Amino acid sequence: MKKFFALALALLMTLSLVACGGSSDNVKMRFVTGGESGTYYAFGGAIASHATTADNGIEVTALAGSGSQANVQQLQDGTAELAFCQSDVMTYAYNGTNLFAEDGKVDCFSTVAALYMEQVQIVTCDPSIKTVADLKGKRVSVGAAGSGVYFNAMDILAAYDLTENDIQATYQSFADTANDIRDGKIDAGFIVAGAPTTAITDLATSKSVYLVGLDDAHIEKLIAASPYYSKNVIPANTYNGQTEDVTTVAVGAVLLARNDLPEEAVYALTADIFDNYESLVSTHAKYGELSLEFATSVTSVPYHPGAAKYFAEQGITVPTAE
Repeated sequence: MKKFFALALALLMTLSLVACGGSSDNVKMRFVTGGESGTYYAFGGAIASHATTADNGIEVTALAGSGSQANVQQLQDGTAELAFCQSDVMTYAYNGTNLFAEDGKVDCFSTVAALYMEQVQIVTCDPSIKTVADLKGKRVSVGAAGSGVYFNAMDILAAYDLTENDIQATYQSFADTANDIRDGKIDAGFIVAGAPTTAITDLATSKSVYLVGLDDAHIEKLIAASPYYSKNVIPANTYNGQTEDVTTVAVGAVLLARNDLPEEAVYALTADIFDNYESLVSTHAKYGELSLEFATSVTSVPYHPGAAKYFAEQGITVPTAE
């Protein structure tokens, strides 16, 4: 009888482990990404999927997000443990400036890694709009109100001695911007995301799309005022019908983590991304833009100890909070 009960107990324990998938000890992390028509959403989903199936003690769930500012606020509210964020917006949050001037600084997060550049893409179907100066008097989407895109748009307009009052501004998501350009409701829109961006790709399948470039003199003026920008080129053929390179500026797309996440969990996530990125390009093209050099280039916000541990193993020292 004792042998029977022992066998029954062993069977029940085995069934319990199977039912739980062996994941009861995994650290669960909610990863807020971006809108469904943007790069954050698709790439964040790829990162979360691979990390979760890698059996490395973490379980990452990708969630749609509403932009960099909202993502930081979700970290602060505790409704997410990981987030994508533009490098300029995370700096605003950490220092309590610009978007975060009214509510004060948010410093509950750390850097995991800088992943890729997010280009400022000024998209139109009007071939007469050739420069930022041509936006004067036009109906232009400048991103959601208070978003990082909005501040990017204001910075670029200022470099051309324009203000929000010089355009007919609308405040829309990427998808709504593309839809309204297609329907002729607006003339142009600012979209800040890694190219190619789904909203623009979809628009280019039904309309002739043009990207408005920036010239070197105005780029230099912009960077002098806002040094978190860098010159960037969107290669020809990134979008259907785009026959020439387009010069613009970009900010970094950075992965953030709450400070209270366990060191080993963030280490496992960082290792999963950078140990495997070269073999994962087929799952998302942005893996092909990752590099340890760029990943460790952030200086405005300290790195999470878990990420710092991984990069130290690669021979790279990054700043952490004291």
